[in-house]
Amino acid sequence: MKHLHLGASLYVPATRPDLAAIATGERFGHLRSVIFCTEDGIDPRHIGQALQNLRELLVCMRPSPGLLRFVRVRDAGIMAEIVAMPGAEKLDGYVVPKATRSTLASSLATLPEDTQQHVMPVLETAEVFDADEMRLMRTYLLQPDVRRLVLTLRIGGNDLFRLLGVRRSVERTIYETVLGPVISSLVTTFRPWGVPLCAPVFEGLAQPEVLRREVEADLMHGLFGKTAVHPNQIGLIHDLYAVSHNDVEMATRLSEDDAPVVFAMHGTMCERAVHLEWARATLIRASLFGSRGRHDFVAPASLQ
Repeated sequence: MKHLHLGASLYVPATRPDLAAIATGERFGHLRSVIFCTEDGIDPRHIGQALQNLRELLVCMRPSPGLLRFVRVRDAGIMAEIVAMPGAEKLDGYVVPKATRSTLASSLATLPEDTQQHVMPVLETAEVFDADEMRLMRTYLLQPDVRRLVLTLRIGGNDLFRLLGVRRSVERTIYETVLGPVISSLVTTFRPWGVPLCAPVFEGLAQPEVLRREVEADLMHGLFGKTAVHPNQIGLIHDLYAVSHNDVEMATRLSEDDAPVVFAMHGTMCERAVHLEWARATLIRASLFGSRGRHDFVAPASLQ
């Protein structure tokens, strides 16, 4: 369940001069995952500068416990160039934009056979609207040599809106738009087979209540790890990832070896065979993001 460690993933243009401070957590101390962007977040004319910045960063980048560091590549060629840079092994992995079965295969082929890094493919092409193609993508992802490399799938909401020729209103959550049913379809296509998904970005910078409603809906859809476009969004997202005290108590009881098969707690029926996986994820979330009124929770070692 390493994807639960992502929290709010902040996209940072790789052309910024302060990559080193961001990569070590000095710039944004509450950050759990950062994605240095060499794709849509920068002008194509500046790709050379972005790569030079990354080259300089990777040589001197220090370990930063609790912070996952990725690069969003532009294409398989750029990914191969970054993989070959001295210090590239310090990265936790790569974000592969506009991922299809063929483009993802080309990107994965650039990684060393013994790599411990992961990729996060972004679903943001016209194929996303083709249910048959998404089922074929699932079949591809479930190949053992592919599945071990894929940490989670990301949903590229803005590119999907672009394909439809619309732009979402910041006064509405993404679930109140045409993409609501699409996201539901992606969840039912991938989640039952053990492939997690991240939530798409929310563009609004001054609509915290809409962001709050959207993150709550993300969680109800089983999406975890939301893309953030501004540091001010991170705290709110992480607060919403905290777990209620009642949920922690139920998850703890469900995870105990002597837990009854079925029991009632906090006015809710708990069924161990049905809710154990939820309990595991809930305890890990609580250890990472705290529980409301109890921020020092530590998940049992067996659930890490």
